[in-house]
Amino acid sequence: MVKIGNFFFHHRNYLFPFIYLILFIPAPQITPYYPIVLIVGLSISTFGQAVRILTIGLVYIQRGGRNRKIYADGLVTEGIFSHCRNPMYVGNVLMLTGMAILSNSLLSALIISPFFIFIYQTIILAEEDFLHGKFGLDYEKYYANTNQWFPRIKGFAHTIHSLQFRTKDAVFNEYNTTYLWMTGIFMLVSVNLYRMHGSNYFETHLPELAGLWILITIVYLSLKLIAKKKLFFFSKQ
Repeated sequence: MVKIGNFFFHHRNYLFPFIYLILFIPAPQITPYYPIVLIVGLSISTFGQAVRILTIGLVYIQRGGRNRKIYADGLVTEGIFSHCRNPMYVGNVLMLTGMAILSNSLLSALIISPFFIFIYQTIILAEEDFLHGKFGLDYEKYYANTNQWFPRIKGFAHTIHSLQFRTKDAVFNEYNTTYLWMTGIFMLVSVNLYRMHGSNYFETHLPELAGLWILITIVYLSLKLIAKKKLFFFSKQ
């Protein structure tokens, strides 16, 4: 499983986009009443995004590895990581589960979440193998006292209040993921409106949808420019 996890970690930037295409494959609907799946799916997905933002804002940890291989300079055990060893992956699974529901596709609902849980579980095992080897007893102590997936609720309020939320870190380390997530939701909603109500209904509401996406894109490009040029006091450090 560790070898499989290293494989997925190394190739995830290329593999994941192809897996996301499952969300758009025509399949039997979850329900003919789309507002239900829209509200449920968007709520779950938004909660997952909030988990990621809260995690990064309290204590940021670089999970991109080095040269597409698992790597860590230090062992991070503070913030949300003191309650769950993998809060970023928890956020990812929630976001993907919400999008699978929002796609209103039984195929997506039955495949996306289990498949990504499997992928992230193998990656977690590979990361744990690396961390055990690098940090030894310190990681073993952390491992023994912190759940892999399900956050420990006890002391959560104290953790939130004892640390300063760094808005700058949250914004400039998460704006790309947030933009891709919002673009995916925009596309899923657009596809479902077209499939359920036909081209006339879709074309009628296209200006509003396009206007919203353009606004989101402008915000994204502005943040990207600020981060790249290190403009103003709100630049990335």
